[in-house]
This record gives sequence, C-alpha cells and structure tokens, in this order.
Amino acid sequence: MALVSKTRDVFLWCMSVIYLFAFASYYVQIPGLLGDNGILPARVVKLKEVNSVVDFFQGEFTLLRLMPFIGLTRETGMDLLCLLGILLSFLCMVMKSFRNSVEYSFLWLLYISLYSVGQTFFYFQWDILLLEAGFITILVAPLNMYIFFWKTAPYHHHDNITLFLIKWLLFRLMFASGVVKLTSMCPTWWGLTALNYHFESQCIPTQLAWFTHHLPNWLLRISVTLTYVIEIFLPFLFFSSIRHLRMLSFYAQVLLQIMIILTGNYNFFNLLTITLCISLVDDDFFRKRISHPPEAKSIWNRVADWIITIVVYVFLGYVLVVYFTLRLGPGYTSLKTQIAFTKKEFSDLLAKVVPITIYIGAVALGIEVLISFVRCWKNEKGLVRKLFASVGVTLVAVLAAIMFAISLVPYTSIDVGSNSKLPAHLKILHSRLDRLEITSHYGLFRVDLTPLFGRGVRGRMTGVGGRPEVIIEGSNDMKAWKEYHFLYKPGNVSRSPPVVSPHQPRLDWQMWFAALSDFQNNPWLLTLCYRLLTGQKEVLQLMDDNPFPDKPPVYLRATLYHYHYTSPYIMSKKYSKDSWWVREKVSSYIPIIDKNDQGLLQWLQQNNIFEPIDSQSNANWLMKSLTAIRELVGQPDGFLVTISLFCTGFVMNVTKYFLF
Repeated sequence: MALVSKTRDVFLWCMSVIYLFAFASYYVQIPGLLGDNGILPARVVKLKEVNSVVDFFQGEFTLLRLMPFIGLTRETGMDLLCLLGILLSFLCMVMKSFRNSVEYSFLWLLYISLYSVGQTFFYFQWDILLLEAGFITILVAPLNMYIFFWKTAPYHHHDNITLFLIKWLLFRLMFASGVVKLTSMCPTWWGLTALNYHFESQCIPTQLAWFTHHLPNWLLRISVTLTYVIEIFLPFLFFSSIRHLRMLSFYAQVLLQIMIILTGNYNFFNLLTITLCISLVDDDFFRKRISHPPEAKSIWNRVADWIITIVVYVFLGYVLVVYFTLRLGPGYTSLKTQIAFTKKEFSDLLAKVVPITIYIGAVALGIEVLISFVRCWKNEKGLVRKLFASVGVTLVAVLAAIMFAISLVPYTSIDVGSNSKLPAHLKILHSRLDRLEITSHYGLFRVDLTPLFGRGVRGRMTGVGGRPEVIIEGSNDMKAWKEYHFLYKPGNVSRSPPVVSPHQPRLDWQMWFAALSDFQNNPWLLTLCYRLLTGQKEVLQLMDDNPFPDKPPVYLRATLYHYHYTSPYIMSKKYSKDSWWVREKVSSYIPIIDKNDQGLLQWLQQNNIFEPIDSQSNANWLMKSLTAIRELVGQPDGFLVTISLFCTGFVMNVTKYFLF
C-alpha cells in the first residue's frame, strides 16, 4: 500500500497554480467583457437581494450579492474577488502552510461567485471542471489548524479516499470525452478523419498546428485511433492495483494533453487535466529511490502481475487490430486503420459498459475505504487514537459516497438507458445541488461545435468546408472599409498563430463560436457592435490596434469568411511564402448598421444595457482603492500577466527549497 502524502502535496500545489491562472486571466478582461461599459455588463444579471443569512444560501451562490453591504458596485466587486483570488492562490503556491481546506474553500467560493455572473463568456467546460475539481480539493486538502491548542494532523489515513474522487473525475472526463466523439455521430470522427480538420478549425491554433495539419493522412488517422484508445480504454487502468499499468495510463493521458497544449490554446484546461492525472501516481513517483521495491512482493504476486499486464497489452493490441483494423499499408511505409464496428454495435456495447464502469468505481471506492480503515488500526497507537482516526475515515467515506452517487447523474448522460435506471431521489438531490456546480458532464472534442466547452450543443466537425470566421469592418462612407482585428484569433492572414495559454481571451473564443451560427443566436454581438460604434475604450482594449483611433466609425458590418491554412507545396493553389492563411468570402453576417439604428437601440434598451450606472460620487475608500489599482494596472496582456505571476511564484518556491 504505497503512500500518497507527497502526491497530495503536489496535487494541491498544482491546483494553486491553476487557480492563479484562472483568476489572473479573469481579472484583465473584466472591464471589457463584464464591466459597466463592457459587452455584457454583469450588473444586468439579476441577483436576489440578501436580507439575512438564509437569503444568501437560498439565492444565487455568489459573494457579489454582498457587495452593496460594503459599498461596492458589481464591477468593483468582481475586481475585489479576483484580486483576493490572485493573492490567495499565489500564497497557496509559495507557502505550504496555506495549502489547507480553509484556503481552498475560499478559492472555490470566489471562483463560483465570479462564474455566476460571467454569462456566455464564462460558461465553458474548463470553468465547470475547475469548480468540481476545486470542490473536491477542499476535501483533499488538510485542515492545518489549531483546535483548542491541538493541531490537526497534516496527513490523514483517508487521503487515498479523497484522491479517489479526483481519479473518478478524471475517469469521467476522459471516458466521456472518447465516447461522445462517437455518440455525436459526426462522420469525421467515425471516419477517423477528424484531425484533418481539427488543427485548422480549432479556436486559437498555435504555429505547430499548421505543421501537424500537413502531416500524412495515414498518420493523422492513426492519431485519431490512438486518441480513442487513450480516452476510452486506458482510463479503466486508473483503478488497477498494478502500479506499472496505472503508470501506463498516466503517461498516455499526460502525453495526449501535452500534444493538445502544443497545437492549441486551451488556457488552463489541459493543465488542469494533467493536475487530475496526479491522482494516478503515488509517493514513489516523486522519489529517486522507491520505498516499496518489487522484492517486497512474493514471486507468485509478481508472476500474477506480469500475467495480467501481458493480458492487458494483448487486449489493447486486439482492439487495434480487430476493432480498428490496424494494418500495414502498401510498401510497409505507412499504417492503415478504420473503425470495424457499426454505430448500433457501439450503442449496444455502451449500454452494457456504462453500468460496469459504475460498479468498478463503486468497488474501487470501497477498497480505498477499507484500506483507510486498515491503516487506522495498523498505524495508530492506542485505542482512542484508532477510534478517532476511524471516525474521520467514516465521515470522509460518507461524503465520498455521496459525491460519487451524485456524479452518476451527469455521467450517465452518455447513455440514456443507464441514466433512466438511476433512482429518482438521486436525480432530485443532484438538481438541488446543481447550482453549486460540484459535478457535471464532460466531453472533450466531441465535435468542434460545442466541444467541450458549452452546454450541450451538438453538430458536425467544423472546418470541413473551411474554417468560418466573422470579420467586423467599419467605415465612414460605406465605400472604404477597415477591418477590426482581434488579439489572437485568425483575422490577418499573414499574422502567425500565437501562444496564449494559460490565458484565455474569452472574446476571441466567443467570436469563434459566433462564426458557427448566425448573429441571432449570438445577441451579445449587437452590444459589441454598439461599443465599437461608440468607441468604448474598455472593449477596444480587448482587441488589436484600433483602425479608427481618432473617431469611431459611422457604419459597421460583419462578413463571414472561410479560412484555410496555406500549403507548404509550391504547386498548390494555397501556397504562400508570407501568409499562414488564405480566405474566401462566404456571405454577409451582420448587415450595415450605425449607432442610431432603431432596432439596435431597442434591443440594447430591452436588455438593460443602458441601465443607469451607480454614481461613484459617494465611493468609499475600498472602491477608490480598487479603482486606483485598476487604473494602475491598465489593460495588460493576459498571457504576460499569467506567466509573470507563475514565474514569480515558481522562483520563490525554488529559492525557498535551496535556502531552507
């Protein structure tokens, strides 16, 4: 029974870093996105007034409801919560004593408070994943407190139970991510051609994505096949008692996330997934010399482990050869693969497998609970200490069982039959706790239309006919038009793809989603257009150089284009020495409008965009301080802010390690 105390410490440190990235990225975008003069002002979100403690717990779960009591507006309240989140996560990163359940409770509360008013700009899957992982982190972290002159233990016998919840979350994330690619019925995922379009059609690709897009087709098809193996089959090894099988699954998951990081900008999402993968390793992974050498096992146990290992590898090979028909191509210079099962066969198999995964999870949780009790009675001295430790394990086991049960409701959404068999009272309990976002459903790269990020839209892989992009243009005479370029998303065909993770430019992301449908399904675009027509600086700071620096344009329009990567081959029509993209005009997206357009003004009025802003004439010292900080910070580059904070904290960690 390997220990997990070091594993837990590393996990908590990584969660501190993720929170730091999330809060810092959020802070730099508040004025332009959610500020009083932003695209979707947070003040238009209706929050129930708080008149008592009961009112607070009955309404929306956000600290922003308390801001009027301290004399802050909604915008300055968000600034305060973000700054507190940055400070607290930074302290947790550089000081081990801060990495306890109290601090992580505050971090989770701060983030869900901001999430509750983020509207369409903050309803992404990684925000939901961070909230669920953050809530479990509260249970994983120690108390590190003095209670009546008695200090709580830094490590507990139930640590492996709480880390199991992280492992179960990782399993649900990865298994569902593989399954929904097939249940979406997207022909590119079934035809193993999804990566022929993904690198070009993803929201903000990196330069490496351009190169991977031009890899041989057979290699891209193999990559899709291996993605299925990593996401659907290897997650079952998360629960293996054989260490090297767990390590196989660990390295495979981390490799997949690293490849996504190298080819796409998904902010802290992949880093958070790697953080969840830490639950698969034990303390020996972080030591030069392992504490439980193989010689400690009997020869029969070692033989059994190797037999099981061989069976697992044979099964994986069987899956590749039989279900994905992996074989050598002509001339033995390539590999060929294709899916060898039908959609009905997959659906029938999924209906059988999902219940099995639930049983596996329940048994694995039971084993962890049993191990915890054994450690209590084996390692603690004296009957009183044994009983006290057992009580702690029992409480955590009950909480873990409740969390596990609740998670089944969103998890079984991948199979309607399994979901319908869940007890009704379990679904009721989940619905009552749904506003806390402590558990959710996931699906990584199901199709690029929702992926991963939004709430349940399905469709086909984007980019099959070209990557759609909305280009906004302004003019003073409706003859000469100038384009507005965004900081990171494709627009200027000659600008190289950027590296922006772990920062997420949320306006760029929403512009990508907007291109996948019409502007009627993205009404926030009307506010964006109005802000550009009135030259609102908070919004313009979220974009690249302003093409109308002296005076905002009189007219505005938006056009839909299809973008394609240029080709490295001279004979190709898409070949270019200087450009990364070629584009073709598709259609008008938003007709020509001006700031006096009655339809536009009526919509803005109906959505309270013109709602009077609270006067700051009676601002207290706290509001003035937050305003001064905002003016001092200005509008920095989100990538530089997140990286600078991380590097500062990392250097402090390393310095402290060598000095002390």
